[in-house]
Amino acid sequence: MTIRTSTLACGMPLLTERIAGAGSVSVAWLIPAGSAHDPADRVGVAPMLAELVWRGAGALDSRRQADAFDAIGASRGCDVGPLYLRLTATCIGRDLGTLLGLLADAVLRPRFDPGSIGPARDLCAQSLAALRDNPQDRAGVLLTERHVDPPLNRSGLGTAEGLAAITRDDLAQRWERCARPVGSILAIAGDVDHAHGAAHLDALLRGWSGSAEAVPVTPSPTRGTMFHQPDDTSQVQILLAHAAPPEPAPESRLERLAAAVLSGGPAARLFCEVRERRGLCYAVSAAYAADKSHGRVVAYVGTTPEKAQRSIDVLTAELRRLRTPEGRVSVEEFHRAGTGLRTSLVFSGESTAARAMALALDMHRLGRPRSLAEIADGYAAITLDQLNDHLAARPLGELTCVTLGPTPLVRPAD
Repeated sequence: MTIRTSTLACGMPLLTERIAGAGSVSVAWLIPAGSAHDPADRVGVAPMLAELVWRGAGALDSRRQADAFDAIGASRGCDVGPLYLRLTATCIGRDLGTLLGLLADAVLRPRFDPGSIGPARDLCAQSLAALRDNPQDRAGVLLTERHVDPPLNRSGLGTAEGLAAITRDDLAQRWERCARPVGSILAIAGDVDHAHGAAHLDALLRGWSGSAEAVPVTPSPTRGTMFHQPDDTSQVQILLAHAAPPEPAPESRLERLAAAVLSGGPAARLFCEVRERRGLCYAVSAAYAADKSHGRVVAYVGTTPEKAQRSIDVLTAELRRLRTPEGRVSVEEFHRAGTGLRTSLVFSGESTAARAMALALDMHRLGRPRSLAEIADGYAAITLDQLNDHLAARPLGELTCVTLGPTPLVRPAD
């Protein structure tokens, strides 16, 4: 596997990883038009743009654009993140040139046909309404809103009021301001030649210029608080979040390993202590997520109203105990968590789509791409003493708590 980087004539970084034996090729194109860029009174522009990017571009209307992608057997998608829209596409290697042409049209010449605006709005409204039927996701949206700094705390689904207010001009103007090469990132993985890809992209993107706008971020006034959302149901959703190192920090590897100790399968600590030993819940987990400037650990437990208070108490206690002498990570836990992380790396290396996105996100978070071998070597270099010393030196800090269920819970003692 060979990773190469360069800057295209338009100013956008290009990253490629040629994977030996791969017959497919995947593209990940990060466009700085995520939900944090939405105007405060038009929250929902980003998910509508994600729908409309595949509804006609250049000379092709929605049907003909879909036919063009289908003609080369290309799968495609667009996800909404806080900072970026994440365009992804995969095809067989010999059709990469055609695929890049279609993607360039979608980014540089979206049509925003008036007849497509209503259906896109309806689909976004349906996705937002679907939260009512998924209490865990609804609680997750509430936690993000309260823990993460605005406007990075938006869900990516929009709001009912914002979606209803958006016009075609709002969409076209936002795309014109955000879809710029300086601030965008393009990564390709699989059956790709870097020099040929760069030359083709330079020709396709000739005349594209400009820089994306920066997003002003303000501290969250609700981080570290507890919030209850009444919900007349037989389940209770409990989510806790605390601050963790950002991705560029050397400690990020240690924090990810610690999260795997807590929640890396049926032998993980939370599963054993909260579910198996005490029988308090039907689901429990913890995960570490980080970006360029911030990170967090989010813990979840799903339970019944009768066991909810005991569940949040034990979950919080286990998060704190991990950072005490009595709760030090054992040799068995350390090896199990490390094996799980390395296995996940191997699996991700078998997907050209996963590798393309990983390259693009590395460029955003770290300013450079990493090979799978570099990441694996970083985990292999960690010792058990280093992990336990890190946990002991970093107190849990303030917890943001969200509960969703019939009755409020008491905040666990610090």
